[in-house]
Amino acid sequence: MAFRGPRVWLWRLRRNPLKRRADVVESWVLLAACVLTVLVGVVVGLCTAASVERGLARERAEWRPVEARLTDRATDSADPQALGSSGAYVWAKVRWAAPDGSSRTGQARVRQGSGAGTPVTVWTDREGRLVSKPATASQARDRAALAGALVGVSAATLPVAGARMLCCRLERRRVDQWEAEWARFGPSWGRTAG
Repeated sequence: MAFRGPRVWLWRLRRNPLKRRADVVESWVLLAACVLTVLVGVVVGLCTAASVERGLARERAEWRPVEARLTDRATDSADPQALGSSGAYVWAKVRWAAPDGSSRTGQARVRQGSGAGTPVTVWTDREGRLVSKPATASQARDRAALAGALVGVSAATLPVAGARMLCCRLERRRVDQWEAEWARFGPSWGRTAG
C-alpha cells in the first residue's frame, strides 16, 4: 500500500464536486464529537476525582476513633462451633460516649468470644454516630482515581451518542434525497435521443 501523505487524514474536509452539504455537516459533527469526547471525559473525570478525594479527606479530618465497651458477650449464634476460633469477628452491641456526653449504642465488628465490658475502638463522626474507618490517603487516591475514570468514561459517551444519532439522521436524509433524485431521473435513463 502506497503512502498517500497527510491529506488522507483529512479526506472528509477535502474539496470534492460530489460532496453534499450533509457530508460537510457530518465531517464537522464527527470532528466536534471527537474533541468533545476527550474534553468532557477528562474534565468530568478530573472534577469527580477531586470531589471524591476532598470528601474522603474531610472524613479523615472529622471522623475520630472512640473507645467503646461491649454490652454483652460477643458470640455468633449462627455458628456455635466457631466460639473458640481465634480471628473470627462478629457483630455485637457496643456503648460509647458521644461528644456531647450522652451515651450511645450501636453494632460494631468485634473479636468473637470477647466478654461484656471489653474495650473496642470504633469510629464516629462529629455528631457521635458510628461510621466505618476512614480511607487512608493512598486508599483515597485510588478510590478517587477509579471514580474519576468511571465517571469520565461514562460522561464521554454522551458526545459520542449524540454524534451517532445526528449522523444516523443525516444518513437517513441523504438516502431520502437519493431516492427522490432516483425517482426523478431514473425513468429517463432508458430513453434514447431520437
